[in-house]
Amino acid sequence: MQKFEYANATTIQQAVALLGNTWGEAEVLAGGTDLLALMKDYVVAPKRLVNIKDIKELKGITMTANGLRLGSLVTFEEVLDNAAIKRSYPAIWQAVAGVTSPQIRNMGTVGGDLCQRPRCWYYRAGYGILAKDENGKALVPDGDNRYHAILGNEGEAKYVNPSSLAPALISLMAKIKVAGPKGSREIAADQFFVTPKSDNEREYALAPNEIVTDILIPSASGVKTATYEVRQREVLDWPLATASVALKLDGKTVKSAKIALGHVAPVPVDSDAAAKALVGKAVTEDTAEAAGAAAVANARALSRNAYKIQLAKVAVKRAILQAAG
Repeated sequence: MQKFEYANATTIQQAVALLGNTWGEAEVLAGGTDLLALMKDYVVAPKRLVNIKDIKELKGITMTANGLRLGSLVTFEEVLDNAAIKRSYPAIWQAVAGVTSPQIRNMGTVGGDLCQRPRCWYYRAGYGILAKDENGKALVPDGDNRYHAILGNEGEAKYVNPSSLAPALISLMAKIKVAGPKGSREIAADQFFVTPKSDNEREYALAPNEIVTDILIPSASGVKTATYEVRQREVLDWPLATASVALKLDGKTVKSAKIALGHVAPVPVDSDAAAKALVGKAVTEDTAEAAGAAAVANARALSRNAYKIQLAKVAVKRAILQAAG
């Protein structure tokens, strides 16, 4: 690990002022479960770490009739221990429950989950976010792409977004509140993630001198929600495909639907096609399967990951059936 300056911020304003204007100058330290590993492997080498763990404004869970607020420093363990979240927002609770490591649950934060870097082994080996060799040749198409994208991979980015919470937040139409030098702003969860076009860009709609402060989720009253993940093993591992759904029912008929997929594309996928396949119909095995098929209709497998298309289809189907009960 290279030498770095350590700064401890106690307010949001201090944290923002300590960050740089260019990616890589400084990094935000919250739980550190991803950042420290990247630094140890020399994938990132910031000149300064800005510790935000002592900022009280970033902590706490608040639930009102209008919705749920998660401070960005809320840990996964705090979410799991909250009975109200489990009852009112099962999609969020189930997404967090999929992270089985007690260490990560206790240290990992909801803000950190959204801002973690891709788990692509080419990126982690130092080949950049777009995974190219020293001659500029793309490594993923002809390489080991078993766990890479099946959607949104027409360009140079082939990695998958690693966030556990993102699909659930998108399905619930959450907003991500961020703070920077010009004050605070809110970003819709489905607009928070972006696909970089160069290794100098990040995978989220933050400026280098902005931090996530809050996650704001509207009331889920009258909404049936669920998250379903397909994993290779039950011990700590990232899913192969995830689906989160939010349904409003009129009797047995779907009045509206929001369906989001994770771990299948460089950004979480808000699938309008899957939602349209459900609206106006009763939830059955057949309609849920049709929605799953619609979600992956435009999938484009790489040389070794065609199996993920079926897994994503199944994840959507089972999330729908689970939400509808």
